[in-house]
Amino acid sequence: MLQHTFCHLPGISVTTERQLWAAGIDSWEAALAVDRGRLPRRHQRALADHLPASIEHLARGNPAPFADGLPSHQHWRLFPAFRPMTAYVDIETTGLGAASAITTIVVYDGDTIHHYVNGVNLAAFPRDIRRYAVLVTYNGKCFDVPVIERFFRMQMPQAHIDLRYVLKRLGYAGGLKGCERQLGIARTDLADVDGFFAVLLWDEFQRTKNPKALETLLAYNTTDVLNLETLLVLAYNLHVQDTPFSASHRVPLPVQPVVPFTADRATIDRLKRQVPSAGGWEGWR
Repeated sequence: MLQHTFCHLPGISVTTERQLWAAGIDSWEAALAVDRGRLPRRHQRALADHLPASIEHLARGNPAPFADGLPSHQHWRLFPAFRPMTAYVDIETTGLGAASAITTIVVYDGDTIHHYVNGVNLAAFPRDIRRYAVLVTYNGKCFDVPVIERFFRMQMPQAHIDLRYVLKRLGYAGGLKGCERQLGIARTDLADVDGFFAVLLWDEFQRTKNPKALETLLAYNTTDVLNLETLLVLAYNLHVQDTPFSASHRVPLPVQPVVPFTADRATIDRLKRQVPSAGGWEGWR
């Protein structure tokens, strides 16, 4: 889809892009071959001045200029051109305040699940995340990435597909799990666990060293991350469906790996009895 995209170029909007497609200028190759006299002068300049650089950036595997040029709700276009260098990321924390600490992070690259735990291997995350050029999150521009940057005192320069904006453009909102339900993604043992409950699980692990609390937290964190890939593919296909390229550019749904952690129902139920307000806190973040 990226090679049919023009709305990352200066002066070319999504509306103008559709006009180009309708005129038969539906790819970078077609744009370079077209008689420039058919185009308004400002569009001629945009294509002549910037399209060769786009071709070079794609060939070099550099997503940043496309992410910079596209509005957040159009970042789905980066996928699947940069899929091999993409990481799905989600963090859990001790709260929402400025003094909150990161408790766990899960990263999935479409092949391998990597998990990081505070006090165990969390310090390895800044090194490992540099392997990837594109990050996928839900609401990560407002939460996950700023928290990571503050906590580790680092910058996250990767191109960033935040599904909150990509899905909102399609009419889906209400938090990660709300979007999952609307798009038919069901959770089973973790259906009643949310971001607030994740804080309780970490607190339980810190107080009692109950390994089942940590494993339940990691199961929840991992499920969030694996569902990001499914949500991105669903969103990508829905967006592509509204273009002339729907027949040729649909992406099959991914086969999710087995979550390597088991949620402990007894621990969940016990914490729910201790904190009756736990559960149903999708607005936690």
